Amino acid sequence: MNAADTAWILVATALVLMMSLPGLALFYGGLVRARNVLSVFMQCFALAALMSVLWLAVGYSVAFGGDGAVWGGLSRAFLAGVDGATVRGTLPEILFFAFQMTFAIITPALFLGAFAERVNFAFVLLFSALWMVLIYAPVAHWIWGGGFLADGGIFGAVGTKDFAGGIVVHETAGLAALLLAAAVGPRKNRTTPPHNPGMVAMGAGFLWVGWFGFNGGSQLAADGGAAMAIAVTHISAAAASLSWAAWERIKFGRASLVGIVTGTIAGLASITPASGYVGPASALLIGAVAGVLCQEAVALIRNRTRLDDTLDVFAVHGVGGIFGTVMVAVLGAGAWVAQIGALVIVGVFTLAGSWVLIRLCALAVPLRVDAEAEFNGLDIATHGERAYDMNS
Repeated sequence: MNAADTAWILVATALVLMMSLPGLALFYGGLVRARNVLSVFMQCFALAALMSVLWLAVGYSVAFGGDGAVWGGLSRAFLAGVDGATVRGTLPEILFFAFQMTFAIITPALFLGAFAERVNFAFVLLFSALWMVLIYAPVAHWIWGGGFLADGGIFGAVGTKDFAGGIVVHETAGLAALLLAAAVGPRKNRTTPPHNPGMVAMGAGFLWVGWFGFNGGSQLAADGGAAMAIAVTHISAAAASLSWAAWERIKFGRASLVGIVTGTIAGLASITPASGYVGPASALLIGAVAGVLCQEAVALIRNRTRLDDTLDVFAVHGVGGIFGTVMVAVLGAGAWVAQIGALVIVGVFTLAGSWVLIRLCALAVPLRVDAEAEFNGLDIATHGERAYDMNS
């Protein structure tokens, strides 16, 4: 057990939780109509609580409880055999559990943006619970827990390189978001602007700072690798912010606040899988491309498809994570067959598994609220509260 490593991962754990609470809650909450902002906050807080309990009960064990090729087993269910003295690498295992728990919280929280303003709260809880245990936790095991996509697996001695979640977090959440948007259906009114861009910017700021724990903490040590991961994370976010704003200016004649901070998130998502393997110059390239690429993905999905991915989860997180994973191979930090192979395997599994879970959950609870509840807003209709005296 190393004291410096332990101290750093304690801080990183808090930073990653801050990404969900309040970062993602503010970011998504500001993007919806005023009559739905509390529903977004409620979903974020409820998932943080629910995923924490499920991670303790079974999720951690499925992901990190054993060395099976596809399943970690249940030997660590409810942290059986783990106490303050149990060590994993240079860390107390209870700290490793807590750090990974924050990833299990934010991953399903990402796809909340796909069906915002019209989804049934009971469906959110049921689907997210099953998805985290049956989709996210197995994928985390395959790549991070010694499963068949890791080093020594089906791709040979050097397996898939996904430093902090380009595949495990962003691809899985992004693809699930696409299916959820299709299953729930579009909003009655898809043209309402964000009700509070200032709130969006505050949320993006929390996410930017918290991402230092997300990527830097994934080194699982207080060393130069963690420092480099933090530096390249920041550079990619900065470059993507600027390239998004510049591309907006070229296309529309102005750069928006919501646009530049969305570019920030695109740069953060794109550098995530590569953050432990590349240097500053590569991060600058990744971020600069991500700002334009993800903006074009937003336009493509909004304008050329009937999907209403309300807050552009797939275009920003999914496309960013996939792009960053491919760039690991482009920059020579990983093998092409391992990077592309893992994207395909995890993509097929996520799409098939998520679709089955959507259908099963729909048999138990409605996916969508009724038209009156959607018109009045989920804050009042579902939770009996208002964020403001006057609704937009």
